[in-house]
Amino acid sequence: MAVKELTFILVVCSSIVCTSGVEFFTSTDKISQLFNEEDFLLKTFSLYIDAEEENIKLMKRLLLLLQLGSYLDPVDPEKIKDPVAAYKLLRRVRAEWINIVDYTQLSLYQLYQTVLTYAQIPQLEDLDGAASGLIRLQEIYKLYPHNITKEMALNADEAYHVGLVAYNEDKFQHAFLWFLYSLDRLTQYSVTTKQQLLRHLSLSSYQFGNLPMAIYFGQQLLNLDPTNDDIKVLLDLYRRLRFQRTSNPDILRLSNESSKYETLCRGEVDERTSKRQRALSCRYSTGGGNPRLMYPPLKEEVEWDDPRIIRYHDIISDREIEILKNISRPLLSRSKVYQDGWDTVSQDRVSQSVFLQDDPVATRVSQRIADATGLSMETAESLLVQNYGIGGRFEPHYDALETGVNDRIATFLIYMSDVGMGGATVFPDIGVATKPKKGSAVFWYNLHKNGELDLNTRHAGCPVLVGNKWVANKWIHEFGQEFKRPCSLSEWE
Repeated sequence: MAVKELTFILVVCSSIVCTSGVEFFTSTDKISQLFNEEDFLLKTFSLYIDAEEENIKLMKRLLLLLQLGSYLDPVDPEKIKDPVAAYKLLRRVRAEWINIVDYTQLSLYQLYQTVLTYAQIPQLEDLDGAASGLIRLQEIYKLYPHNITKEMALNADEAYHVGLVAYNEDKFQHAFLWFLYSLDRLTQYSVTTKQQLLRHLSLSSYQFGNLPMAIYFGQQLLNLDPTNDDIKVLLDLYRRLRFQRTSNPDILRLSNESSKYETLCRGEVDERTSKRQRALSCRYSTGGGNPRLMYPPLKEEVEWDDPRIIRYHDIISDREIEILKNISRPLLSRSKVYQDGWDTVSQDRVSQSVFLQDDPVATRVSQRIADATGLSMETAESLLVQNYGIGGRFEPHYDALETGVNDRIATFLIYMSDVGMGGATVFPDIGVATKPKKGSAVFWYNLHKNGELDLNTRHAGCPVLVGNKWVANKWIHEFGQEFKRPCSLSEWE
C-alpha cells in the first residue's frame, strides 16, 4: 500500500504539481508555503519507511519459500551429470533469480530520492538571504538581537549563522552582537562551539575597531586553548595596536546616525507640519464626470503637494486583490532593477514579482487607473504584482528610467495588504512616508511637464518588520498623454 502511495506521489510530482529550484527568502508568501512542503516531506518519509518495512517482510517470506523449495526438492551434486537433474537445477535457480529480481528491482530508496528531487527545499542562498534580511531590519529599525527575537528566539547555532552572514557582509558590529547572543544560548546540544564564538567575537571586535574587546575575548579563547598559536599572534598584534589607538568605538551600543530614508522608515520624521497639513485636502471625485466614477465616486486624498502625491482609498476590492494574488503566486520570480540598460538582480530590491498580461481583473484595474488619473494606458506597462520577503525592501530610487524617450511619466502604486510594522513608501528628499493600507493606492508624477525628472520623487520601500506586503505597480508612460497632460516649458510644473 505504501509503495503504491509513494509511486503515485512521484507520478503526480513529475507530471503537473511539483517544481524545484524556487527562491524563498525574497517572498514572504513563498515562505508561508513551506508549511505544506514540510508536511509533504514528513508524509513521504513516513510512506518510505512503511514501504521499506512492507518490502522487507515480503522478501523474508520469499526467502523462506525459496529455502523451503530447495529443501523439499533437493538436487544431489553427485547426480548433476544426469540431464534431468541438471535441468531441474537450472530451472530452479532461474526461478529463484526471477523471484528475487521481482522483489528487488524496484529500489524504494531510488524512488524516494526521485520524489525528494521534486520537493521545494530552501537552499543555502535562501538561509543567507534570510539572515541578511534580519540584519537589514536591525540596521533600519535600530534593533538588537534580543529585540528582533522577542517573539521567536533563535538557538545558538541559528544565531551563529546570522553572525557569520553579518561578518561576511563587513557588518562587524551586528556580527559581534549576534555572536554574543549565540554565546549566551550555547548548550550541550549546540553544534557551534565556545571556541568558535570566542574567536569570532575577538575578530569582529578588532574589525569594528574596539581593541579592548578583541583582547578580552581573545584572551578567553587562549585560556580555553593555551596551544592556539594563531590567537597568540593576534593577541600580540592587538596589544601593540592598542597603544596606537586614541579611541575605541562602543561595539555594544548601536549608532544613532541614520539616513533620512531610515528615519522615515522608523516614523521619526514627518515634514507635514500643521501649516502644510492644512493645505492638503480630501474629496470625492468623479474624474470630471466620468460615468464609470459617478457611483461610487473615488475617495481622493492629497497626501503631499509638491510633488503632488494622491492617495485613492478603496480603489480595489478584496475579491480583486485575492484573484490577483492567486494568479501571481505560481508565477512570482525575483524582482530586478534597471541598470545600465539591463534588468538585473540586486540586493537593493528584495521581492518577487510578475507582470500580469491578458488578465481580465488586471485589465479592469488598469481601466480604473485610467479613469482615476485621466491618463492613457495605451503605452503603460502591464500591472506588476509584488510580494516582499524577509527584510523585503526597495532601496531609494527613481521610477523614471531616464531613457529620453517615452519614459515613465507617472506611478500608480496599489497596496494589496495591510502591514503590521514597516513597509512604508518613503520619499527621503521631502520627508514624507505613506503607509500601506489595503485597497488604497498612491499616485504621483515622476516627470515635470517639460519632461525633466522630478528629483523629489526619489522614493523607497521600507523593509517589512512584521507582516506580508503585497503591492501592484502600474507605470504609465509618456506616449499617449500629449493631450491629457500637455507639455510645458516651465521647470516647476
